[in-house]
Amino acid sequence: MEETPDDLTLSAEKAFFILVKARAFDAKVEQTDPDSGSNPSDDKDVHVLEDTVDDPTQQELIDAMEALNVDERFDLLAVMWIGRGDFTAEAWPEVRTKAADLRPEQVPQYLSQTPLLSDYLEEGLNQIGVSLDDFESGRL
Repeated sequence: MEETPDDLTLSAEKAFFILVKARAFDAKVEQTDPDSGSNPSDDKDVHVLEDTVDDPTQQELIDAMEALNVDERFDLLAVMWIGRGDFTAEAWPEVRTKAADLRPEQVPQYLSQTPLLSDYLEEGLNQIGVSLDDFESGRL
């Protein structure tokens, strides 16, 4: 595990909140039977995992990322790239500079369209020395 970068502006609390929102969004599947008429208790609430037009899960994820300041957005993007394997944690300054090449308003939409976003964020945070296990205990 690496030492946390000195210039990391994204707090573990904000990173964890976005990670939880990303996990909820990543779990969504295509709607299989929109008119099933099934009772949620009969089908073990599996419909909650289906993506519907009125489902706020993606918008909640985007809203959480839009609430970040510019530096936090770029940190989040850099963390995702590291977690995805595009860069190593040792290259943090380079990754962070490359992230800042994007317009900050593009970052939430870009990240929300990244498959497996929650996995990449978790891996990237671990690689840069942010342990969500310590943060998670006692909160969930």
